[in-house]
Amino acid sequence: GAKLSVSCVDNYVFLDKISWENFNESCHLKEQVEKYKETFGYYPESVHVDKIYRTRENRNWCKERGIRISGPKLGRPPKNVSEEEKKQAHSDECFRNAIEGKFGQAKRRFSLNLVMTKLPETSITSIAITFLVVNLSKLLRQFLSLFLSLFTNNRTGELIKPPFINFDYTLNNFYVLKLIDLSENSWSKVA
Repeated sequence: GAKLSVSCVDNYVFLDKISWENFNESCHLKEQVEKYKETFGYYPESVHVDKIYRTRENRNWCKERGIRISGPKLGRPPKNVSEEEKKQAHSDECFRNAIEGKFGQAKRRFSLNLVMTKLPETSITSIAITFLVVNLSKLLRQFLSLFLSLFTNNRTGELIKPPFINFDYTLNNFYVLKLIDLSENSWSKVA
């Protein structure tokens, strides 16, 4: 089957590499971080990776660019570890679990583990579409949250009463969020 290398930024998954031959993921860390910089315009503050990525070369490369790489240092573990370092290591490990959760979500809910296509091109397309749908589901949840927030009272957090839609309140929220333009030539209020 295909071997994937993916990254997760703000709970959105980016498919970095798909290959049908075995490859060592650690040699692609630099490429993925450079792609991040190209996309977002700056290097990430930290990189949360598996043990295979924590090579001496990758650690030095990240250190030169001011990127903190997660996980313990190479070599013998230190005898005395401060509480702050323990807390940071635990936080990094929890943060790294997001990508594992995305793989689980893609396999369980979006059938990543059931790719039945024969040709490499169609398999790559199927895998890419799976991750696209994972990202779209995240975007849909964010949009739904925004939409439902339009029908709540910002001061109390309760739903607007009476239970029917208050058009003035909704239009005002859309205007505040710059989703509509209430100028004279735009669409008029619903009566």
